[in-house]
Amino acid sequence: MAITLLVVQGLLGLLFVITGSFKLFQSREKVIASGGTWAHDFAPGLIKAIAAAELLSGILLIIPRLLGHGHYLTFIAAACIALIMTGSIFVHLRRSEFQHAIINVVFLLMAVFVAYSARPF
Repeated sequence: MAITLLVVQGLLGLLFVITGSFKLFQSREKVIASGGTWAHDFAPGLIKAIAAAELLSGILLIIPRLLGHGHYLTFIAAACIALIMTGSIFVHLRRSEFQHAIINVVFLLMAVFVAYSARPF
């Protein structure tokens, strides 16, 4: 179980660091051109805020594991990713982008698994 948690936590953290960085440092038009058609529905500032939340959450999934303490941050980060993915699922369903919604359900389940495993109580 510990190895599974380590792998899922690492993959999820790395994924969100990469995707958050991409969205944060690219223009809205580049995000749309790279397949992020959902960005049509959002202002550039909101896209940057979502990207910053993804990047910070990804970092907070990885850092406590590397440092060996601060595991409550892992719970908070995984819960934030779960919230982000829930919103993303609704956006993709509203836009009838079912393949993207299914992928986000997988990420949501990964985040819930990490949050449940890292819960501080």
